[in-house]
Amino acid sequence: MSLQDRTQAVPRAAAPPQKDGKLGLALLVIAAAQLMLVLDNTIVAVALPSMQSALGLSEAGLGWVVTAYALAFGGLLLAGGRAGDLFGRRLVFRIGLIIFTAASLLGGLATTGELLITARLLQGLGAAIAAPTALSLLATTFPAGPARNKALGVYGAMGGLGSVVGLLLGGALTEYLNWRWVMFVNIPIALAVLIGTGVLVEGGRERGKVDVPGAFTATFGFGALVYGITRAGEEGLDDTNTLISLGVALVLLITFVAIQRTAQAPMIPGGVLADKGRVGANLVMFLVGAGMLATFYFLTLYMQVVKGYDPMVTGVAYLPYAVGMLLAAGGLGPQLLARLSERTVISVGLTVGILGMVWFSLLAPGQNPWVALLPAQLVSGLGLGMVFVAVTIISVRGVAPQETGAASGLVNTAQQIGGAIGLAALAAAATVITQNESEPTSSDALTTGYSYGFLLGGGLYLLALLTALITAPKSAPQPQQDGAQPPVAL
Repeated sequence: MSLQDRTQAVPRAAAPPQKDGKLGLALLVIAAAQLMLVLDNTIVAVALPSMQSALGLSEAGLGWVVTAYALAFGGLLLAGGRAGDLFGRRLVFRIGLIIFTAASLLGGLATTGELLITARLLQGLGAAIAAPTALSLLATTFPAGPARNKALGVYGAMGGLGSVVGLLLGGALTEYLNWRWVMFVNIPIALAVLIGTGVLVEGGRERGKVDVPGAFTATFGFGALVYGITRAGEEGLDDTNTLISLGVALVLLITFVAIQRTAQAPMIPGGVLADKGRVGANLVMFLVGAGMLATFYFLTLYMQVVKGYDPMVTGVAYLPYAVGMLLAAGGLGPQLLARLSERTVISVGLTVGILGMVWFSLLAPGQNPWVALLPAQLVSGLGLGMVFVAVTIISVRGVAPQETGAASGLVNTAQQIGGAIGLAALAAAATVITQNESEPTSSDALTTGYSYGFLLGGGLYLLALLTALITAPKSAPQPQQDGAQPPVAL
């Protein structure tokens, strides 16, 4: 039974004609929201050592500052988009912004590590509600044709720009104010977006319901898995709480799969996973997300703890990574896809990404940054940028129109959940390796742990490469069907 059979949809009203000035303001509102949500993925990275010092966070707790946001964001993204379809996109968008703003205030005022991690979870919840509805509001506000295509292009550009701005802004705020401002900075942006939401067109609503059991079992299942992996790194696999967490995760995730097979309106419609290429694309995004988020974590600690860089210098040092990704996603990747198959482009990108991870593993405490740190970032960014372009195209091509939103949300969910699990696993492995060194607190011991973490991340890219070789289409890509828009990584 198809999603269309299971869920009766009210025809969506076409976006009424609006003046160019209002369309420009609507684009500014949606682009600013996307920039803020993407920026929050990276702005915290540079401030991590300052947060650890101020709040007395353990290494595991520090990882949860990043993981909590990615876990809540990825686990609830599909449910957030579905809620917008049912209860009104503009209303749900505003609710998501309010939650995100309140969580940012709570995080900025946090006096303990536990409170900061709670705030990051709530930020992820707000982002999961706001992000998919922002893209839906873009479609209902802008008429089909050049206006909508231009708006989609600007929206997509915010993804790459947000990563760059997050790293630079995080460094500047931490350096010249303090780490709390990486949280406070969201508040004026979110309030300005809230004020501007009146220019957005609501569009029609669908009949049906949110898959609450599916959202619950997925989010808490992945949460238990991440906690179990993190605790295993601290206490070992024979620890009782570790085993309980992993067992709960297994039960919840099996339950989630069962719910998706029997629910009337599942979070993941069956048609989305009916194609081998789309399944493979989501697995690739999961594995790449796992390696990439851990890479940012290790690089930040290496630059600030081992090398002693100030936060601002750390932010600037990330520029080669961001530049490489922008060059690949904005120019090199699309040009290659016009001539080569997606399998070839993904394979080339992942091979280059693996080379970058091996290069990172050569980092040493006294090493000149021009030898490994900066060139390895540029190489890694180029490789992953090519992968993202090809994977997003595969993940939505051939999907039924009523399931395009679910397909887009799924690939973003794979990236976020992959990042959360990958960071937990690789950070735990790096911690164990460091603790087994003769002087665990020395720069050499820390760098050894990070180096093995990079190599393990390269192993994840290798698994992604094998997955792509098995599942990605062999032939050159065909033009997309009319009306199908590639998803935008959040």
